[in-house]
Amino acid sequence: MKYLVLMYENESEAPQSQEELQALQPAWYAYMQEAQAAGVLVSNGGVAPGANATTVRVRNGKSLITDGPFAETHEQLGGYSVIECNDLDEALRWAEKIPTVKYGSIQICPLWAPG
Repeated sequence: MKYLVLMYENESEAPQSQEELQALQPAWYAYMQEAQAAGVLVSNGGVAPGANATTVRVRNGKSLITDGPFAETHEQLGGYSVIECNDLDEALRWAEKIPTVKYGSIQICPLWAPG
């Protein structure tokens, strides 16, 4: 089963300085190496800050395009992973290893399999 793992963080509380970001690098490196070695990691990436997001809605045949995240929130999407695990319990164990879980939140969504 593949899972989409969404990493949220409060941008005002997340590490900002070069020193803070560099201090996180070993934890990220260890997580990525472990996930790759276990054959769990399918893909991974970060996203630009929420202020760079654009939201699209279509209502009554008309498009409404707005800047920013789709809802007012204190946490913004900071990155994602797609992992392949045997079940949700295994996916949860991997989510607990993601460094941003210490100052943000992780959402896990099962992906629909084609067919």
